[in-house]
Amino acid sequence: MRNLLWCLVIAACCFSSCSKKKCSYSDDGIVASTTEQQEVKHYLDSVGISATLHPRGFYYKIDNAGMGATPGECSQITMAYTGQLTNGKLFDQQNSFATELANLIDGWQQGVPLIKNGGSIWLYIPPSLGYGGQAQKEPTTGNIVIPAYSILIFNIHLLDVQ
Repeated sequence: MRNLLWCLVIAACCFSSCSKKKCSYSDDGIVASTTEQQEVKHYLDSVGISATLHPRGFYYKIDNAGMGATPGECSQITMAYTGQLTNGKLFDQQNSFATELANLIDGWQQGVPLIKNGGSIWLYIPPSLGYGGQAQKEPTTGNIVIPAYSILIFNIHLLDVQ
């Protein structure tokens, strides 16, 4: 009888885990080229910003480390952020945006977990960890809002981690 009970418990655990949504994250291991890293560093130096180089080749500056939960690759996160180009042009701003971390560009997937719930960070992302050679267009007009091979600057406030 005990063996049957254990089999039912194990089967229930297996079936319940199969019904959960699977995370689509897979680390592609991309590291920005030395040239891209130097371009970001040149920009930071030109505007007097001191930031830390991440092993993947983007730079970051933590304003507030936060407290509590640290997002993992498959975490559902809610954040407020601004995104701009090195010429100062704002290309996006959200006060409350929720998504799975795995759905975001590589620079965010590696950078956001550097802070905890409630934290804030600046990310200076080279093209290969952003949109690379693909220009990003405004959906309704078709106008290019992020040119191909752009360095991206994000100020991110992590509002919630699930």
